[in-house]
Amino acid sequence: MKFSKLEKEDLFKAWFALSIAFAILINEGFSLSFKFLEGIFLSAFTVGIAFLLHELSHKFVAQKYKCWAEFRANTTMLMLAVLMSFLGFILVAPGAVMISGRVSKKQNGIISLAGPMMNVFLGVVYLICAVLVVSSDNSLIKDFFTYGYIINAWLAVFNLLPFGIFDGKKVFAWNKGVYAVSMLLAVGLLVLAL
Repeated sequence: MKFSKLEKEDLFKAWFALSIAFAILINEGFSLSFKFLEGIFLSAFTVGIAFLLHELSHKFVAQKYKCWAEFRANTTMLMLAVLMSFLGFILVAPGAVMISGRVSKKQNGIISLAGPMMNVFLGVVYLICAVLVVSSDNSLIKDFFTYGYIINAWLAVFNLLPFGIFDGKKVFAWNKGVYAVSMLLAVGLLVLAL
């Protein structure tokens, strides 16, 4: 994969803003404390990784189809995410992978499916790790895996919604059977989290 300077900057900006927003959400506010730094760590390596690998999955598959593909951050939505985190919830729309090139409906569906399926995969990995460390005395490690699992499950379901600008709309338009199986996997993962 190739990255332009602008894309690298946008990926970092989105990762940083999401890490701060979720740290505020976890800690129910901002503070200069070790607990808040712990929240940034948890966010950066769970939400941040979930976001980053989700977007890079879209990019990778699009480039496999010989398309130009680069992530662009939505600065307004990133600022809104940080501001909303003080209210106890976040609307996550950090940006998107912009794609240019000729793709079929099937290829567009597969490109769109790549991100949510990466979140399902990551969710399963975090879940397995959470189960393996359930008896650990280190609460940070338990929190890390549990939080990573829950975030990835939510992101998979959220992104598979079949309307608007969500990935699910393009997957549904391409193949309703693939969409149903994908959504069942994502919802099943989420149900285990609840």
